[in-house]
Amino acid sequence: VQLQASGGGLVQAGGPLTLTCAASGRNISFYSMGWFRQAPGNEREFVGYITRSPSTIVTADSVKGRFTISRDNVKNTVYLQMDNLRPGDTAVYYCAARWSHFALHEARQYDFWGQGTQVTVSS
Repeated sequence: VQLQASGGGLVQAGGPLTLTCAASGRNISFYSMGWFRQAPGNEREFVGYITRSPSTIVTADSVKGRFTISRDNVKNTVYLQMDNLRPGDTAVYYCAARWSHFALHEARQYDFWGQGTQVTVSS
């Protein structure tokens, strides 16, 4: 499966932004989908995931209550809705797909990755 993340940009602190991960090649209903981010000089950090059916959603403590993930298997797309953004959320955001329900917090377990989209939050 090929993944393409989009929707990044510059946003003021407190504002919202929604990222889109469009898939092609295979339907995402077969996959659990994750979002990760990486700021300069930092390791890739888990943001959240949504499993394949029944679409269980888990988000990192750092974004809990502000970010949510959804999927539309008909459109073959996954979304990361981000609210109340903070300067510390500035990073390149990546979507990823995994053929499993397990170890979804771990970036190294994912099978496919998108190219990343930059999110910059100004104070």
